[in-house]
Amino acid sequence: MNLAPPSRHDRYKWTALFIVTLGMLMATIDSSIVLIAMPAIFRGIGLDPLQPGNSFYLLWMILGFLVVTSVLVVSLGRLGDMYGRVRIYNAGFAIFTFFSALLSITWMHGHAAGLWLIIMRLFQALGAAMLMANSSAILTDAFPREQRGLAMGVNQAAAFSGTFIGLIVGGLLAPFDWHLIFLVSVPVGLLGTVWGYIALRELGQRHRARMDWLGNTTFAVGMVLIMVGITYGIEPYRAHTMGWTSPLVLGCVGVGIATMVGFAFIERHVAEPMFRIELFRIRPFTAGISASFMAALSRGGLMFMLVIWLQGIWLPLHGYSFERTPLWAGVAMVPLTVGMLISGPLSGYLSDHFGARPFASGGMLGTALCFVLLETLPVNFHYWVFGVVLFFTGISMAAFGSPNRAGVMNSLPAEHRGAGSGMNTTFQNSAQVFSIGLFFTLLIVGLSSSLSTNLYQGLIAHGVSPALASHASHLPPISTLFAAFLGVNPIQHLLGPAGLAQLSVPQQATLLGRSFFPTLIGSSFRSGLHAALDFAIVASLLAAVASWVRGAKTDGATPNVVSVTVEVNVD
Repeated sequence: MNLAPPSRHDRYKWTALFIVTLGMLMATIDSSIVLIAMPAIFRGIGLDPLQPGNSFYLLWMILGFLVVTSVLVVSLGRLGDMYGRVRIYNAGFAIFTFFSALLSITWMHGHAAGLWLIIMRLFQALGAAMLMANSSAILTDAFPREQRGLAMGVNQAAAFSGTFIGLIVGGLLAPFDWHLIFLVSVPVGLLGTVWGYIALRELGQRHRARMDWLGNTTFAVGMVLIMVGITYGIEPYRAHTMGWTSPLVLGCVGVGIATMVGFAFIERHVAEPMFRIELFRIRPFTAGISASFMAALSRGGLMFMLVIWLQGIWLPLHGYSFERTPLWAGVAMVPLTVGMLISGPLSGYLSDHFGARPFASGGMLGTALCFVLLETLPVNFHYWVFGVVLFFTGISMAAFGSPNRAGVMNSLPAEHRGAGSGMNTTFQNSAQVFSIGLFFTLLIVGLSSSLSTNLYQGLIAHGVSPALASHASHLPPISTLFAAFLGVNPIQHLLGPAGLAQLSVPQQATLLGRSFFPTLIGSSFRSGLHAALDFAIVASLLAAVASWVRGAKTDGATPNVVSVTVEVNVD
């Protein structure tokens, strides 16, 4: 029974767009809002994340949200196909809002508070995954083909820009009370939950099937193990600056990969698979999610690199104290958000008329060019140049996102839109976690080449004893980066109160001043940053190629893709 036509002749599609976009915006804002608020959160609960053994709390507050959304979106999209996308989406809004409220009333302190926040964030991420898994499918059901690019453009602009809006919102609210960064989601979530239950309709085809429990379990275990391995790979291990030789990391990655191979075998032999391998026979679908994976790989770690660049070097050099840098780092990246907000809906609208391929491929070529321009900037750049490059980076990224998403969704048969949307989101979110691990690894490799020597010589030159200078210079670079990331003066963290007490007041003033650390780390950071950007350039070019091979006749501008989709086996 086809119920789609009524949604195309009334206001329902615009109502659906508003509610779905509100959910995506809220979910992506909360995925990043804790990054800038992290110093206030840890001060508020009385926990020092830079102390040995406490990095667990820091890493899982940052990456736990992404890990959950990466692991669960395919299963939740499949559930949407089986039991109703709107039903799963509305439940996601309610779950997200409920756990946001629990986060906002955190009353504990110390390790108990850290564990509470991590666990509640994981459940909050479950709600976000339910929103992400079904949003594109709901819009595809509600909008006719000739308007899907515009709908996806608005939705993807909200998703992309929400990540950076979260930085500003977190920076504004956290200084007043860190609980507010979670509380702010509650009224928005209540509005979306109630309105969604009242206004959203089930227009998609339901495909009743049995749950693939074995596939779901192996997929979740494999993905979690790989992501845990990558997460702890950037942590120091014994005398090594990183943990890639740790038995834990090697074991997690190795077993995770083996489990994913087993998952692929299972999915080819069960009657009702979670991960529909048959969909990969659709060329625009395969090309689109491959491009999505490479694009997310190119940009996933970029936000962290920009934040560390701004907080650890540029802002202190321009008169900002380390305590103030988290907020102003978010403000400095506003041009990126503006570019995304402009380009997302516009590129989506144009792709409805001219097809997804030129905008998606062109967007990734433009992104690669912007990364090249970022490499040409000195560490202490002129902000207007940096802002212009960020603006065009936002334009280029969003020019790819919405046409590519629309092309992927247009290529899918109606009964598999939830699963296909979840598969696309899984590739995208997992690539972001991989990207963060890779970017940090490349940055640390660059820092390790000269940071230790520069730091030792700089500390000795300003009166620090050779023994203390040697100890500080051999601490893992990741702790120095995390200190800058948390708005803590890295030199103060490295020397500690006892080390600083051995120095005269003028020497302390010099070492803790706003220029000593940024000047010291500048050349080392530039080397690591260039390695990370080189990788991002290559990934962007591969995304452009993957997008181009989708074919000119099978993207969102083409009125008929039946000949492509009939190969899919509908059980």
